[in-house]
Amino acid sequence: MAAIGSTHPLTQSQPALLRARQRAALMPDLLIEARRIVATVATGWHGRRRRGAGENFWQFRPFVDGEATSRIDWRRSARDDSLYLRDREWEAAQTVFLWADPSASMMFRSRMAEVSKESRALVLALALAELLARAGERIAYPGVLAPLTARNAAERMAAALMTHRPAGPAPDAGMRRFSEFVWISDFLDPLDEILARADMLARRGVRGHLIEVYDPVEEEFPYAGRTEFRDPESGARLTAGRAEALKADYARLYQARRAALRDHCRRLGWSFVSNRTDRLASEALVAIHGQLSGVVQPPRHSA
Repeated sequence: MAAIGSTHPLTQSQPALLRARQRAALMPDLLIEARRIVATVATGWHGRRRRGAGENFWQFRPFVDGEATSRIDWRRSARDDSLYLRDREWEAAQTVFLWADPSASMMFRSRMAEVSKESRALVLALALAELLARAGERIAYPGVLAPLTARNAAERMAAALMTHRPAGPAPDAGMRRFSEFVWISDFLDPLDEILARADMLARRGVRGHLIEVYDPVEEEFPYAGRTEFRDPESGARLTAGRAEALKADYARLYQARRAALRDHCRRLGWSFVSNRTDRLASEALVAIHGQLSGVVQPPRHSA
């Protein structure tokens, strides 16, 4: 099921136009909330260091099959049994693509949370836009905002999202080597589709940062007795006579899915952060800050 439990009013069968108007009405408040969160974490954000074609040394990192052997630092490699590349700091702003999943499951909000997953995802996207714009970065929102460097980028992104928000997966045009992609979602689509998309972008040289946004009931499964579950994506329904009997199996599958996604990100050298909607959005923002600041995990290849 794409989402479980009691449904948020926005997940009912409403015309897409009405939902778009409701989202547009909320956007100014979401931008204000994003700026409030930024004010709590902005201290210490001084832009990012990235690998690229600059002149200044940045870091040594393990050699990965398929990369140019001319970039191997033989002196550093001679210290142990591994090959290392010498990365230089990228001196020009590279594009960071931001994307908040617009699917129906993101509109879910249980009684245990004050905000929907969609609201949290949009606040995180706008907060990141604000932080990155302050640091002089080039940011974009696929299908909504072309890459730009501007101090008011978050405001322009919010204005664009009020009138247009593409459905489906993020358009990937323009994402290429050294681009970064911040993908904010509940990641409840079929796992093989998510992993295939991540692999496709990684092959292009895009580095991804996944922020999993989830409602507390999706993790805790606090249901008992006769309960009806509805998938907001397809409308499919499942009625459980004793919902509590499903809890153990559900928890095992839910955690296994998250672990598989986190493991796959690690193999690609991508980052993975989780944020529960009854916790502070700033927690995810601080966590992703370290990743965007250049704390790179080298790809790990299976034997």
